[in-house]
Amino acid sequence: MRTDPLDDPVAIRHAGRDLLSLALIDARNRLLQALARDESLAALRLAAQAGDHQEFWITCNLQRARGEDGDPHAPRLAGIGAQVELWLHADGPPPTPAALRGYLEQTLEQTLDLLAGSAEDDRTLHVYRQTLLHEDRLAQALAERLDDGAPPPRADRAPLWFAAQRWLLGSPPGGFVPHNERWAHEVAVPEFEIDAQPVNWARFAEFAADDGYDRRELWSEVGWAWAQREERRAPRRVEQLQGGSVVVARGPPGATVLQRAPATQPVLHVNRFEAEAWCRWAGRRLPTEPEWELAAAGGTRRGFAWGDVFEWVAGSARAWPGAGREGAGCLDTIPVPGAAGVLRGGSVATPPRWRHPKARRFAPPERDTMFCGFRSCAL
Repeated sequence: MRTDPLDDPVAIRHAGRDLLSLALIDARNRLLQALARDESLAALRLAAQAGDHQEFWITCNLQRARGEDGDPHAPRLAGIGAQVELWLHADGPPPTPAALRGYLEQTLEQTLDLLAGSAEDDRTLHVYRQTLLHEDRLAQALAERLDDGAPPPRADRAPLWFAAQRWLLGSPPGGFVPHNERWAHEVAVPEFEIDAQPVNWARFAEFAADDGYDRRELWSEVGWAWAQREERRAPRRVEQLQGGSVVVARGPPGATVLQRAPATQPVLHVNRFEAEAWCRWAGRRLPTEPEWELAAAGGTRRGFAWGDVFEWVAGSARAWPGAGREGAGCLDTIPVPGAAGVLRGGSVATPPRWRHPKARRFAPPERDTMFCGFRSCAL
């Protein structure tokens, strides 16, 4: 079965003008569809960032053809959205839905016009590809606000075993490569056993029923401090977690409904602390980045399922060797050591074009607003 180029995570990284134009239109439609369901002040300001980003990095950017080598502080042309800074300011007047949609229509039209006259090379197309990723992430954030979409239930499968081998971690040059994937380098990966799918509600409920949230020995020092401060007894948005009964609150704030989650559905809205505590309770561990990437790239035919939820992995966020300086407009800046964890894969809210086995996201370990879960490895 052939994959639609719009959904192809390899094709989109090498997209030329025509495919990029279609993808930018698709991304804007996704954003507007999510906005139609949530016109709260927070959602309007989030969506406004899409047009503002296109103006700053494309329409008003005289150095856009230099790609990530452009000077982010260079003088820029005046934009059409003079009021946008006020819209985005916490104390500023919010945009009306109609005004915002008009602004988004104008900015997209300008972006597509400039794209049509651009050269067909990686350097020139970098700002357009990066803008596409930025807008798709905004639509994803709106979907997360709506708690829109649930990962599919999956039947339990036996863990997979991988032999010791050398692995090329990260992405090689060519096309659009996010900074936190640079650059590909060979690493030794010892043999390992890894879950075929993320941990589900049934397995996580056993941890909660065994007083997992009250057993200090299962938690790291900072994780325990977080659990006590937040008075957690279940993942975010879970209203009931007893035996085989998992009831979650779905929908945006102020319009939530209670739903029973299937026992075999991947656990959702679990932060890094909770994932680590579950692993200690189960006598297992989080996978390393090389283990996860190797399994995702080579294990799908053997039943390795991924892309339902972002997955926490072991280790802190860091740059790969040789990454060099961050380019202009970098979306994934490298945090200070120890400040953030790493999530791999993608979620049901992630457009398929960005579900790439090399993709990485950084987030504080207490972050649980994303559609995030985890899987485990044998010790």
